[in-house]
Amino acid sequence: MFGWEFPPHITGGLGTACFGMTKGLLKNGVEVLFVVPKAYGDESQEAVRLINASDVSIDIRKTEELEFWKNITYLEVNSSLVPYVGPEAFDNLMESAEKVTTLSEDSIFNARYTFSGKYGENLLEEVARYALVGAQIARDSQFDVIHSHDWLTYAAGIAAKQATGKPLVVHMHATEFDRSGENVNQRVYDIERSGMEAADRVITVSNLTRNIVIDRYGIDPAKVITVHNAVEPTEQIDFSQVEKHVPEKVVTFLGRVTFQKGPEYFIEAAYKVLQRDPNVRFVMAGTGDLLEKMIRRVAQLRISTRFHFTGFLRGENVDRMFAMSDVYVMPSVSEPFGISPLEAMRSNVPVVISKQSGVAEVLQHALKVDFWDIDAMADAIYGLLQYKSLPRMFSKYGAQEVNSLKWENAATHIKRVYEQVC
Repeated sequence: MFGWEFPPHITGGLGTACFGMTKGLLKNGVEVLFVVPKAYGDESQEAVRLINASDVSIDIRKTEELEFWKNITYLEVNSSLVPYVGPEAFDNLMESAEKVTTLSEDSIFNARYTFSGKYGENLLEEVARYALVGAQIARDSQFDVIHSHDWLTYAAGIAAKQATGKPLVVHMHATEFDRSGENVNQRVYDIERSGMEAADRVITVSNLTRNIVIDRYGIDPAKVITVHNAVEPTEQIDFSQVEKHVPEKVVTFLGRVTFQKGPEYFIEAAYKVLQRDPNVRFVMAGTGDLLEKMIRRVAQLRISTRFHFTGFLRGENVDRMFAMSDVYVMPSVSEPFGISPLEAMRSNVPVVISKQSGVAEVLQHALKVDFWDIDAMADAIYGLLQYKSLPRMFSKYGAQEVNSLKWENAATHIKRVYEQVC
């Protein structure tokens, strides 16, 4: 299995999904060798054997590496176009927005290469090198099937398939259309399409994503299978005594502050709610390329005293944020799935989600609105804040519903996909 990140070192939902998925697969009797560009040594290996690509050497004298390199071409990509920008990479990218990645054989064919494991200006160089290392790892390992997560690892999956002849499954967690709307990065689109065309099966996280894969990438519907994501059971940590330090109700947005997540709609809905009830506080937890714009918009609307920006949260801090929240909102413009509403519901927090999200396909006890309908979003938030029986009902039945969405059940379907191609 090729991934780009693994807890606790994550920048979004991809690493979280991979962690839950591998634990579910272990319960289904599947052993996973999980490859990451850079391992830090503190990752949980309860369900995987983690392989650090930075520890793997390749022999540039081998014909296979040279032949593979001749068959792939990576063009220069502006650094500001890369997805999943984390808090550390964000500052660097803003300072080097005009820079582009230039690949050279000297940088690619080092005997050993230390990956940054980040989403910076050398991302395409790392993707290319990761593919070469992936082929080497595949030749040196015993396994039955290759599983690649998202476009960053598709080239590695293809290389491993070419090196061993083993079947390839690619997992589409988010498409370029989700990340960029119609302003797609053509190189990323091409990598996504080539990965899906080379794959024996394509797993999508929702039917919403499956339809995009078929309609926008031209992939054969017969090999595209939907397996909805799930959520990890929370550890039994008592957050009942967590203090908000404010008397007002708290409404939370938690996710990357990017086009895909619709943060601007959250702010506009917040403004409408505050016109009716000024005793509410709104929290935007996360970072991304729209963060500065969102801060300016909050200032323009003169709601700064009722709005808080926390920066990126992970682990226990996410659970603490949910413990302080009265309502969670996910206003995504295009959300392939969306694990964060499940995490909120697991914490007994009622949720408002956009109809343009994959998770809307599996949730019944959530309020669903169109992402662009800020009036409906504001009404939903206001209703959950003002009418006591409404949040009580959604919290009770929502928690029961989300507890049935287990990774071991999703992993049963993924194992079935493996069995189809082996």
